[in-house]
Amino acid sequence: MSSLRPRRSCLYMPGANAKALDKARGLPADTLIFDLEDAVAPEAKADARAAIVATMAAGGYGKREIIIRANALSTPWGHDDVKAAATAKPDGVLFPKVDSAADIEAADKALRDAGAPDATAIWVMIETPKSILNIAEIARAAERTRLTTFVMGTNDLAKDMHAAQTPDRSAFLAALSMTVIAGRAYGITLIDGVFNDIQDSGGFEAICRQGLELGFDGKTLIHPSQIGACNAIFAPTPEEVARSRSVIAAFADPSNAGKGVLKVDGKMTELLHLEQAKRTVAVADAIEGMGA
Repeated sequence: MSSLRPRRSCLYMPGANAKALDKARGLPADTLIFDLEDAVAPEAKADARAAIVATMAAGGYGKREIIIRANALSTPWGHDDVKAAATAKPDGVLFPKVDSAADIEAADKALRDAGAPDATAIWVMIETPKSILNIAEIARAAERTRLTTFVMGTNDLAKDMHAAQTPDRSAFLAALSMTVIAGRAYGITLIDGVFNDIQDSGGFEAICRQGLELGFDGKTLIHPSQIGACNAIFAPTPEEVARSRSVIAAFADPSNAGKGVLKVDGKMTELLHLEQAKRTVAVADAIEGMGA
């Protein structure tokens, strides 16, 4: 719990835009995803790759987590992206278009072959119908590979499903929940998909709350204006933190030793609530540490 890292806001940054990469040093996002895939045209991918390596060598991103989104290994650019990432040494590499556990194994091998540090994590996009059908076996690959994180690709899912992106995301609730369940079963971090309408702040906040209620740890973002609301919604409230500290203190009281159920602030509280309280406090402490 003490090493828990906040991933409330995960902002995509186009790898071909040097000014954007520089500006990201001052943004309060928990995670920055330097994108070599969707945000970069084919003719610009080599230059974007070089720009990201140079930007990371310059540093200056503080405690922010840095992830590089590579092109799929099946494309002409994927393996070169992984080699560049091995040089740049980000916290992780985000692999798109994952359909099965075999794709996780291939990503793991590509990182090893490129000489990436052992600490370089595998993040994967969950964005195809096959990935949803195979989500349990994909998640299980975390037991034997560097896989740590799922990122929902709801735009690609919508395209492949021929589904409408309605305000309540009704077409995707099954896929979202299946991903959360599989991820939690194998200790995987869960990041919700993007919200496309930058101008609709109310809609964005509602989708953030829905993602939180579904069990996601944070959300991917397409614009810096979305960071503030996302950080606030995916953080424990002061009331939740205070309640959690009370629960922890109650179970730590020697007079309550051996008890499995306590009354805390007038509410019946079990050991499962103690576990939840410890996580809430750990998240709050980690967020505070990000701002220190």
